[in-house]
Amino acid sequence: MSNAPRLTALDALHRSLGATMTDFAGWDMPLRYGSERDEHNAVRTKAGLFDLSHMGEITVTGPQAVDLLNYALVGNIGTVGTGRARYTMICREDGGILDDLIVYRLGEDEYMVVANAGNAQIVLDALTARAQGFDATVRDDRDAYALIAVQGPESPGILKSLTDADLDGLKYYAGLPGTVAGVPALIARTGYTGEDGFELFVEPQHAEKLWQALTEAGAPAGLIPCGLSCRDTLRLEAGMPLYGHELTTALTPFDAGLGRVVKFEKDGDFVGREALTAAAERAESAPPRKLVGLIAEGRRVPRAGMPVVADGTVIGEVTSGAPSPTLGKPIAMAYVDAAHAAPGTPGVGVDIRGTHEPYEVVALPFYKRQK
Repeated sequence: MSNAPRLTALDALHRSLGATMTDFAGWDMPLRYGSERDEHNAVRTKAGLFDLSHMGEITVTGPQAVDLLNYALVGNIGTVGTGRARYTMICREDGGILDDLIVYRLGEDEYMVVANAGNAQIVLDALTARAQGFDATVRDDRDAYALIAVQGPESPGILKSLTDADLDGLKYYAGLPGTVAGVPALIARTGYTGEDGFELFVEPQHAEKLWQALTEAGAPAGLIPCGLSCRDTLRLEAGMPLYGHELTTALTPFDAGLGRVVKFEKDGDFVGREALTAAAERAESAPPRKLVGLIAEGRRVPRAGMPVVADGTVIGEVTSGAPSPTLGKPIAMAYVDAAHAAPGTPGVGVDIRGTHEPYEVVALPFYKRQK
């Protein structure tokens, strides 16, 4: 097996644009093209173009596809209408989070599960194992798709100029088949930036044509290519969890403050039901550490793993931290003891290399777009 990183269909194009590339979950991906701040601000005020082809697509088909997904995942997939999508999770038997996912219902008996790049094989293996006894087929479609996202307030107008698909009728967390710049695509109104936007699933052979068409159509509106670095600051401002940071196998959805994705009311058993029932009861009686936002009073940037302190005692840990271009200050997400989780709790700081830097505790998200 080669250890060389995998390349997306847009690899040559990224290099021609002068992108700084980085190894991310086994893929060579653009970190940035120019200034991270400019890319971040473009998505907040105009539009940004992302290559997300490292995400893992897994297709589940067959008469019992929905039964398999209801058993394998914590959400109620039976209530997802055709053309709609749902955010959910796949957990271990002990309730630990294996990954967070988006499930698209493409047809009567056809679903697409989109996993994070670093967990795609784990999710594929788990779904395949859990499919035993179900009249359903689990197919690895990672090589069948390239994924291009256009995000930001100008994205609907840019996309409308390239498609006759009914974008106005396309709700958040919905998807429809269409043609964009002559390229067949699944057009989904989803994203990971806190802005309105679209994710376009296309065949890899069409990716470059679509990227170029979006680049040209978006130029007058201020669209620029964007890398993983600003994707991280955008999702952090929007309070969106990242697997490996806010979500891990050591945490249940209830520990992560996302217990709402677990649907106990659905019919039948599902993997982790017993452990998650206990986790839900624990969260009710003795709340676990809560995920909160922290805004720096100074200039030093907190990083994942740094201790959160109050009165000299460690009360939590930073899961993600970065300078926030929108707020103009360093921000972080952190799990902290419930006693210190209320917004405005005094005396909270982050231990940055031995110095306790003062931070304000705030409710998430840091940023919410104006509807």
